[in-house]
Order: sequence, then structure tokens, then C-alpha cells
Amino acid sequence: MTRTASLTVYTYANCDTCRRAVKWLRAHEIAFVEKPIRETPPTPAELRTMLARLGGAGALRKLFNTSGVDYRAQKLGEKLPAMSEADAIALLASNGNLVKRPFVLGTGATHESAHADAGLVGFDETLWTASLKP
Repeated sequence: MTRTASLTVYTYANCDTCRRAVKWLRAHEIAFVEKPIRETPPTPAELRTMLARLGGAGALRKLFNTSGVDYRAQKLGEKLPAMSEADAIALLASNGNLVKRPFVLGTGATHESAHADAGLVGFDETLWTASLKP
């Protein structure tokens, strides 16, 4: 029995890149659940899953919105290299403004699920096509 995967897309309403990503998903008839990243940031478990899909601890910086005001105000460019993975994950889970968006995570019980292994941050149409199109 194959179960359908769930694709969760964290977005920010005022983000042009997020709007383009959602438009792309709809145009390609890919089902997804949209969540507002500022109000409901990804959970620590989701962030750890994404980190693993992006390549592990060496990819931690990829989870951060490095061009964001909060990132610069907290001087995270300087602090992040010395920060533990657990502390970085906790910080991201507590402040959706710090998370790179859109943040797309697929979940599913089996690898036969359409998008069970999806893990994308930011919007790159070529990468999204390769990762999300059947």
C-alpha cells in the first residue's frame, strides 16, 4: 500500500520568492500545505530533518535567512560558526524570520510516496523541477 506524502511549504506573505514558489506549485498541480513561517516556524524535528536532507551539520548555514534583518541584527554571521547544532536549531524554531524561505519539507511513511524525501530551501525552479516533478 502506497501512502501519499504530505508536502509542507513554509512561506511569508510579503515575500516575492515565496509567492513565486506557491504559484509554481499550483501551476504544476502539486498538492501542498502552506504554513506562515513567522507565526508557525518549522519545529526542531522538521529543521533536523531538513538539515539531514541538505547534507548534515555542514549545511546548517543553508537553513538561515542570511539576508534577513534579524540575522544581521543578531550578528549571526559571526556567531553561527561557533554555535552548536542544537542551539542553532532552537534559535530557528523560535524565530521564523531567521529561516530561509520558502522552506519545503516532504513527509511520508514510505519512499514510494510522491514527495516524501523533498527538502528544499529557497526557490530555484530548476532544482524544484528536478526534486518535485514526477
